[in-house]
Amino acid sequence: MSTATSIKDLVKQNVNVAFVAGGMGGALSRTVVSPFERVKILLQVQHSTTAYNQSVLGAVKQIYKEEGVRGLFRGNGLNCLRVFPYTAVQYTVYEFFKKRVFDVHKAGSRQQLDNWERLLSGAVCGGTSVVATYPLDLVRTRLSIQTANLTKLNASKAKNLKNPPGIVQLLIRTYKEEGGIAAWYRGLYPTSLGVVPFVALNFALYEFMKGRIPSDIDPHCANAFKLSIGAVSGGIAQTLIYPFDLLRRRFQVLAMGGSELGFKYKSVADALITIGKTEGVKGYYKGLTANLFKVIPATAVQWCVYEVVSDFLNSYN
Repeated sequence: MSTATSIKDLVKQNVNVAFVAGGMGGALSRTVVSPFERVKILLQVQHSTTAYNQSVLGAVKQIYKEEGVRGLFRGNGLNCLRVFPYTAVQYTVYEFFKKRVFDVHKAGSRQQLDNWERLLSGAVCGGTSVVATYPLDLVRTRLSIQTANLTKLNASKAKNLKNPPGIVQLLIRTYKEEGGIAAWYRGLYPTSLGVVPFVALNFALYEFMKGRIPSDIDPHCANAFKLSIGAVSGGIAQTLIYPFDLLRRRFQVLAMGGSELGFKYKSVADALITIGKTEGVKGYYKGLTANLFKVIPATAVQWCVYEVVSDFLNSYN
C-alpha cells in the first residue's frame, strides 16, 4: 500500500471517528443541561417586565411548577436531533482541516496546529454546522417558548395549549405562513455572528490548553484536565460573544410575536442599537448567567465524551 493511500485511509478513519464521537458528545452534553438551556432562551426573548425575572434556579422551579418535568426538557428531543449532526459536523470538519489542509499528524513532523490555524478551522466548522442544522435550531427555539408564560397574552394561551404543535407541524406552519424555505433560515446571519466566533474560540482555546497537558500524565488525570479545560474554553468563548447569541434567539421568534414580547427589529444593527437604548448594557447580557450554567458543564462534558469515545473507537482501528 502506498504512503498516499495510507494517509488517505488514516484521514478517513479519523473523520469517521470524529463524526460519531462529536455527535455523541454533543447530544449527551445538551441533555445534561437541558433545563438551563430552556431557561436561557426564555430569559433572552422575554421583555424585562415579564415573568422570568428571578434567579436561574428560581426560573427552573417556576417552569417545573407550571409545566412539570416535561417542561424542563421541552425541546430537548429536537435539540438532540439537531445537536448530534451539529457537533458531529463541527468535529468532522475540524479533523478534516487538521489532517488534510494543514497536514497535522501524531506521527508526522507537525503534531499541533498554530493558533491562527485553530481559529480558522474552528470558524469554518462552526459556519458549516450552522447552515447544515439551522431549521432544527429555529424550531427548537420556538418549541421552548410556545407554552411559556412570557406575556399576559401568552399566559392565557399557555394554560389552554394542551397539545402544542410539534416539530413537523412547526416546520410546515413556518414554511406556509412565513415565506417558504427562507423562513426556516430566519436569524441565520445573527446566529452565524455568534456561533462562528464561539466555535472558533472554543476549539482554539481547548486545543491550546490541551497541548499544555504533560504527555506522561496518568490517563485518569488527563481526562479530569480535559473536563476542566473544556469548561474553561466554553465559558470564555460564550461570554465574549454572548450579545450575538441573544440576537440569534430574538430574531428566531420575531415572527411569533416579537412586539408582544417587547421588541421588534429591522436589522442586526438596529437590534444592537435598540437593545442599548431600551434595555441598557445589561440588555446585551440578559440570560448570561443561565447560559453559563448551561455552557460550562455542556462544553466540559462534550469535550470529555469526544476524547473518551475517540480513544475507544481508535483503539479498535
